[in-house]
Amino acid sequence: MMDDDQPRGRALFSELENTDLASRIADQVVMAIGDGRLRPGEKVGEARLARELGTSRAPVREALRLLESQGLIVTHPRRGFFVHAYDANELDDIYDLRECLELHAASAAVARMTDADFDRLSAQVDLMKRLSQDGQLDEQVEPDYAFHRMLCVLGGNMRIVRTFDQIALQLRAGIVLLGRVYDDPRELALSHDPLIDALRARDAGQLREALREHLEDARIHVVQLYRGADG
Repeated sequence: MMDDDQPRGRALFSELENTDLASRIADQVVMAIGDGRLRPGEKVGEARLARELGTSRAPVREALRLLESQGLIVTHPRRGFFVHAYDANELDDIYDLRECLELHAASAAVARMTDADFDRLSAQVDLMKRLSQDGQLDEQVEPDYAFHRMLCVLGGNMRIVRTFDQIALQLRAGIVLLGRVYDDPRELALSHDPLIDALRARDAGQLREALREHLEDARIHVVQLYRGADG
């Protein structure tokens, strides 16, 4: 514990600058990875990033080191920073972790869910279905992740939510290389119907089983496609 009796005027620490520049730069890089502007394996040039953001290279390097600690960026000696290119085994592990998190959160979500919460969850699935009718598969990704994040939020454990946010971005970054994951745009939207049925019934056991099957199907589908892409 710090001694409050230290003589005034003898500062133990230097005043910190009130800035979040590195965090804001990191957010920009994260968005570029998430929407595919920065693709897995692509180099992230410090000089270009600093020039386009109108800043020096120091906060850019700090931001990239931050993202490196989160697994989104890797450093190659004498070559610089690159977007992490996930392989099939890594994606399989991420899906495994995601399943553990969501199944745990779903059990608590059923007990905590209000009618308004159910309406918001149902609205995300309805949005996916409307988009699927127009053949807009890529546009379904955002409401899909929003639906699953809502389940995690309803579970009440914000550490799970923060971890979900991180792995969701890693999955999206990996899936960017595949392009179209489902041949039929309706497949992703319709796969949420058993989840809605379980939520409507407020049956935690039914929801866990439906969610396990839903996530396992996605896991097998994506990982197999990724192994094919690697081959």
